[in-house]
Formats: sequence, structure tokens, C-alpha cells
Amino acid sequence: MHSRRDNIVTEPVSLYFVDEAGDLTLFGRRGKNLVGTEGVSKCFMVGMAHMIDPVKLREELQLLHRELLHDPYLKDVPSMQAGKRKTARCFHAKDDCPEVRMEVFKLLAGHDIKVQVGIRRKASLVREARAALRAGRDWNPNTVYDNVVKTLFKRSLHKAKTVIYFARRGKSDRARALREAIERARENFQRDTGISSDKPIRIVPSVPSEVAELQVIDYFLWALQRLYERGEDRYFEFLRPHYRLTMDFDDKRNKSYGECYSDQNPLTREKIQPVAG
Repeated sequence: MHSRRDNIVTEPVSLYFVDEAGDLTLFGRRGKNLVGTEGVSKCFMVGMAHMIDPVKLREELQLLHRELLHDPYLKDVPSMQAGKRKTARCFHAKDDCPEVRMEVFKLLAGHDIKVQVGIRRKASLVREARAALRAGRDWNPNTVYDNVVKTLFKRSLHKAKTVIYFARRGKSDRARALREAIERARENFQRDTGISSDKPIRIVPSVPSEVAELQVIDYFLWALQRLYERGEDRYFEFLRPHYRLTMDFDDKRNKSYGECYSDQNPLTREKIQPVAG
């Protein structure tokens, strides 16, 4: 990977782009379980994307964005209006209209993108949180996020200098906590394999409107979330070759650590354990 614009990276590195789908909202007032209620997701996912040519992909995304903003067929779509700060600002699968999504999906399908995703089922998180509270222990949703990140990166940090772009969560970028999770991932890899690495790691919190590649992982997560929560697989199937590893940590029907889907065990709608909530 070579230098890229905007002074984001100035030397060869391994680049990863990380975002999430769903949220970690579990309880409402008086501890009411909100999972499955309107507007609350049933799963929480963290995904990372590695792109063979992120510069080219970024430029094509920006060109497509400009073209669609000037397309007269889309000029009256609410999300395309500048004041809405949605598609007019950047691509975001949840906000984009079907015509825009189709164009973005077609663009992504033509690039060499490798995606890994970790999934937590929120019904399981509710049980964990309540068990912790009964035992007098704190339960912090940030820990869930960090543990998924740690697992995602366990085998990706020893080969080269690494730069990881994280989509910010809320008002805090949590860069220090994320760095600690990444360092634990490297330590776990060294413990399990005996392979050590001193390759530097840089954590860059950002937003999709500033780092276009974050829009890419947003789309992959949206497609997977539709599969898990709605049983709708057409978006996932269109991008299937790019999903290299999907870890469903709470589907423990066969293994205590959950179910892993890859080329050796392809993910299909029929294989997924129904999502409670």
C-alpha cells in the first residue's frame, strides 16, 4: 500500500476500516428489556474491511457520490437534500434510497475487499448484564465492543505496520481503550502461536464523511444485519465472496465459543440460529 491523499497515510502499511451495526441498548426505565422493541436492534456487530486498493475505491465512491447528487431522477429524494445531512453528505446504507444502494452495491462488488465481522446477540447480552448485576459486578457495554474488536484483530497485527480507522461511537472516540483492545489482541496471538511482533499500530478515530472507506464497511454490515434480523439475504448474497469470516459468538449449538462462517463453512440464511428479541 502506497501513500494516499489528505495526509491520512504517508508510507506502506496494512489498512483496516472498522464500524459497527446495531447498538448496545439493552434496558429502558426500571431495567425493562428493550431488545426486540421498535427501533432497537436484536444484534450488535463490529466489522473490519481490508481493501487491496483503497485509494481507487475511495476515488470511485467519491465520483459516484457526485454523479448521484447531480442525477435529476434523485433530486427530490429527501436524503439527497443538503440540509438533511444524510446521503447528501456521504453514503450510509440505512439512509440511502434503494436506487442509491443499488449503485453502491454494484461498485463494491467489483473491488477486492476482505471483510470480517463479529456478532453478539443482544438477548444473550441481556442475560450477561443481569447476571453481572445480581453478582454485584459492573456491566459496561464498551467492554462488549472492545472484546469483539480484540477477537477480530487477533491474527492481523503481526505482519506489517498497521493503521486502523475506527468510526467514532457517540461523542467519544475512545482511542485509548481501543488501543488497549488491539494490544491485547496482539498479546493473545503471541501467546497462542509463539510469534511476536513489534510492528507499530496507529489508531485513527474518524467518521465516514471524512474517510470514505468507512462507508464501505457500513454497507457490508447493513447487508449482514438484514440477513440476521430480517432473514433477507439478497444483499448479503450479492457481496458474499467478500465476507471472509463471520463469527456468531452467541450461537453455541455446536461449539462453546460460537459459530464461525467462512469458505469452509459458508453462511446461509438456513444455517442461522433464529435471533431472539
